[in-house]
Amino acid sequence: MRIVVDINHPAHVHFFKHFVWSMRAAGHEVLITASDKDMALHLLDRYGFDYVNLRSYGRHLVQKIIRLPIMDVRLWRAARRFRPDVLLGVASVRAAHAAALLRSRCINFDDSEHARVEVRLYLPFVERVCTPSCFKRDLGPKQLRYDGFHELAYLHPRRFRADPAILGEAGLVPGEPFSVVRFVSWGAVHDVGQKGFRRDEKRRLIDTLAERGRVFVVSEGPLDAEFEPHRLTVPPERIHDLLFYAQLYVGEGATMATEAGLLGTPSVYMSSLVGTMGNFEELADRWDLVHAFRSADQAIADAAALAGDTEAKAAWDRKRERLLEEKVDVTQWMIDLVLGGPAAGERD
Repeated sequence: MRIVVDINHPAHVHFFKHFVWSMRAAGHEVLITASDKDMALHLLDRYGFDYVNLRSYGRHLVQKIIRLPIMDVRLWRAARRFRPDVLLGVASVRAAHAAALLRSRCINFDDSEHARVEVRLYLPFVERVCTPSCFKRDLGPKQLRYDGFHELAYLHPRRFRADPAILGEAGLVPGEPFSVVRFVSWGAVHDVGQKGFRRDEKRRLIDTLAERGRVFVVSEGPLDAEFEPHRLTVPPERIHDLLFYAQLYVGEGATMATEAGLLGTPSVYMSSLVGTMGNFEELADRWDLVHAFRSADQAIADAAALAGDTEAKAAWDRKRERLLEEKVDVTQWMIDLVLGGPAAGERD
């Protein structure tokens, strides 16, 4: 089988990496196309993937709108030479459009209910759109649900084992308490009008956590000079190893908040998007693995309490184990779906 995997965000590299390795090992041909977005190309390089660089949509909304048809054409040209049987992406508008022009199949994966513009642009052109079972929107007869989370494509125990060497690489000793904080740029199309911590709230959060251990900050956009001493310097492909050993995650990043919870790390998510995504309702209400707030004051207070709770990490490990008993290995689910095997999903 000839497969195009389209990457438009660093998280998509993690989402598809085990799928690509498995399919290539089984003799299938996989072409990776990728946007120059944040650390996506860096991650592809570090994992040794060959890929076609489609370049960038731009950083501003007007640029993204203007370049949308340009990126469609770039992907179409790359895929036309490859002659794919199927194109895969995460809410990939250009993969859907290119597949329609090539008369190929397109399967999209989506877990962001608030990304309504992207859905309108890709849904008419895909064969399937696959979502977690907790996804709150009904996308019609093309929707296929699976019992898991996107992040279990790479954080399921069959796919991930934390490397304790990361502690030394980060300048830590085993058992030393530390927190990971993430700030996002709010530059994506589906983030327009949304917000997280203000600058003074970021300062208060970091100062509060620093009283209880080391604080490492991951920032999608430029980082204010006053926070530079906390910037995380380990390679981005090692972030999940660090999250596994952290005593706490706090941030505006939805993906990393989910990753932390699924790794058994107490997770606090603060964003105006809280309440719009089903994965957080399940992770918070059913499993108590992520605490989600729209209020910075509430998030900081909760983070302080968790950072001071010496039993929190062990409690999260137990909750994680119970969740994993019920969830699928998402990479294997993808493989079965693409090859036409028994994908464990239900059609809406």
